[in-house]
Amino acid sequence: MALRDNGGQTTKRATKVPRTVVIIHSDELVRLCDNLPKVPKRASLTHTLIKAYGLMENARVVQPRRASVRELSAFHSLDYIECLEQVTNGDECEEGEHVASEYGLGFDCPVFDDLFSCMSAVAGGTLTAAEMLNKRECSIAINWQGGWHHAQRDEASGFCYVNDVVLGILKLREKFDKVLYVDIDLHHGNGVEDAFSFTSKVMSLSFHKFSPGFFPGTGSHYDVGFGKGKYYSVNVPLKDGITDKPFIEIFSRVMSEVKMRFKPNAVVCQCGVDTLAGDPMASFNLTQHSIGECVKYLMQWNLPLLLLGGGGYNVKNAAKCWTYLTGVALNQSLSLDIPEHEYFLTYGPDYQLNIPPGRRHDMNTTEDLKNLLNTVSGNLRKIR
Repeated sequence: MALRDNGGQTTKRATKVPRTVVIIHSDELVRLCDNLPKVPKRASLTHTLIKAYGLMENARVVQPRRASVRELSAFHSLDYIECLEQVTNGDECEEGEHVASEYGLGFDCPVFDDLFSCMSAVAGGTLTAAEMLNKRECSIAINWQGGWHHAQRDEASGFCYVNDVVLGILKLREKFDKVLYVDIDLHHGNGVEDAFSFTSKVMSLSFHKFSPGFFPGTGSHYDVGFGKGKYYSVNVPLKDGITDKPFIEIFSRVMSEVKMRFKPNAVVCQCGVDTLAGDPMASFNLTQHSIGECVKYLMQWNLPLLLLGGGGYNVKNAAKCWTYLTGVALNQSLSLDIPEHEYFLTYGPDYQLNIPPGRRHDMNTTEDLKNLLNTVSGNLRKIR
């Protein structure tokens, strides 16, 4: 069966969707996230492209609520939340700009209109997604506006003001004993790892670029957690230039051992797409296919799965990739020809869904990857 969109393009539709998929969406959430300083209009591009492909017709669309101060304080300090509210309202924090800068508000995390409303909506979206999984009302829940993995308990960091990922994991922990967090963003998911580094109930697993001077500077394979959480922080640091095939291989090998050792009850995957070729970060050579294979691998486990966004600063490529991943979640193949829609001209001159692989030299040698896998496997074998 094929769906014809209003631009005359066709999209192949699977005759049966094997899983119930929830997409978190509201016009307000898109409007607020369009104002994010580092990724302007990314939310609109993503939503309209998903809609243009007819993907929302095979999913359940659920409107998020805004997270309350009480819900945000499940992880963040009240002082920090109050500061975010005050600067958003045009007020000073209690002691002015000095205190605001102490909370990380500044160059990397500038104050913008509706900041607090935006962050509470993003967090509310991820909490809503987690609640749907807790209630078994879906098997996969998606919030592409979420995934802000750097924010700390009382500090904004790395373009991230509120750590909706941590809040979502805490919500899932109300229902599921062990939650696996998988981060495939270019940057180490330090905020999430820090939050759970002392527990054995949440495993934080991050595949990322690791290089001197590269933000956030954490995520060595020697970083394994502390106390009861020792060896439950798993880091897979990579060098510039990695391509689809070795990335998929190292992902699948690590994930196979993680599943065997940790035996999770639910999975959260932060699908940051600043790893894509063409991203301004200019680091990895990945295409949407490798990221899609990662999601497919997790789907095969048939565990409750929460998919979140994250980095991705070539906003049209981010929209392409998250649309592709939505198709993966729905078991729906997509035409390479982008359908005509409101932002169609953004995708010129080729108007193709595919993202060509990059040509950066792959600094990851076969020996490097072998040694890395041996180290990660050795750490995982120490889990009791």
